Amino acid sequence: MPDPNPNRKSGDFTPADYFGSYGGRFVGEALRPALDTLERELVSAWKDPAFQADLRVARDTFIGRPTPLLYAENASKALGGARIYIKMEGLAHTGAHKINNAVGQALLARRMGKKRLIAETGAGQHGLATAAAAARFNLECLVYMGAVDMARQRPNVFAMETMGARVVRVDSGSRTLKDAVNAALRDWSATFPDTHYIIGSALGPSPFPDMVHRFQAVVGEETQEQLRQAGRDATTLIACVGGGSNAIGFFSPFLDLPSPRLVGVEAGGRGPGPGDNAVRMTGPSRMGVAHGYKSRFLMDSDGQIGVTHSISAGLDYPGVGPELASLGESGRIEFTSATDTEALEALRFFARQEGVLFALESAHAGAVAIRQAPGLSPDQTLVVNMSGRGDKDLFITAKQLDRESWLEFLRSEVENA
Repeated sequence: MPDPNPNRKSGDFTPADYFGSYGGRFVGEALRPALDTLERELVSAWKDPAFQADLRVARDTFIGRPTPLLYAENASKALGGARIYIKMEGLAHTGAHKINNAVGQALLARRMGKKRLIAETGAGQHGLATAAAAARFNLECLVYMGAVDMARQRPNVFAMETMGARVVRVDSGSRTLKDAVNAALRDWSATFPDTHYIIGSALGPSPFPDMVHRFQAVVGEETQEQLRQAGRDATTLIACVGGGSNAIGFFSPFLDLPSPRLVGVEAGGRGPGPGDNAVRMTGPSRMGVAHGYKSRFLMDSDGQIGVTHSISAGLDYPGVGPELASLGESGRIEFTSATDTEALEALRFFARQEGVLFALESAHAGAVAIRQAPGLSPDQTLVVNMSGRGDKDLFITAKQLDRESWLEFLRSEVENA
């Protein structure tokens, strides 16, 4: 599929409004001035050598780029078939790819003269990345987070607050990521003269989807160069897909090429029933408008945003980024899913085979790598994006994988408190 925005790789980058039928800017009049200003400033900043220099320095010295591309030799031998490589985004500062976008947008906010950052977060990685960027660039930070996600991602809540961010609990709706987005949009509508909203995924009203893609493209560009240095041509690239920021960044330099295969993995959850998963692209989703953009969303019979489930807080969003929706519709990206159980099994497999602890979101991609690698030949190469590491999931994975020992630890902590 041709790149819908051919200027993306040039200094004359102009954010796309639409990707095929998807995208747009469906917001009230109160937010239009903020989005118009943001687009003008983004276009100007991208051509500014000083902005680009600041971004390079931050990537090198704060984020810790480039992240390694690991040949997973033990896993490859255990599975048979393709040589498996892991793009180790979990080794970026704050433990996930989210910092690439948060730093880029924080630098843009500082250039625009903003004093305050707001963000939404589900798994906590985007909130943590925004809190870190705000502290680094001396900006106030407020993060909206659903009450359900705050409970299951407590380590990240503590880390955000330690960095000086205020974490606001959202108790409306399903009390998860979609409700945090709603709260952040309401805040921004009232405060945009001195506030920038850092959307964490490649979604929302334009120019956010293309801007997030741009800041995350560094992941795919590094992967492409690292494969070249290793003398390997990728057969398949696999990434998990919630809203889609890690996937679109990982796939970016390959989108207008005929190969490799690009595979996006959604949350299969507990199973195929309504409310038991977050499968949009191969499930019963419908075209709709939410959170300022048009895409594929899981909806109920009344056309309202549906209930979702995933063991991973970052994959239970009911919609998918508009560019990914378009690329899935065209066939350039193939979509599949992995269940909660498969993700946990993949987490354990890569931990024991490679000493690498995947985040639960990334483990969905790992599960599909385990599924597909044996069907490829040893001269073929499969690359899976470990978009984050699993430290943040301790309170979920420990009780799933070693329940009795974990409960005993918690009881002792309560008794000694």
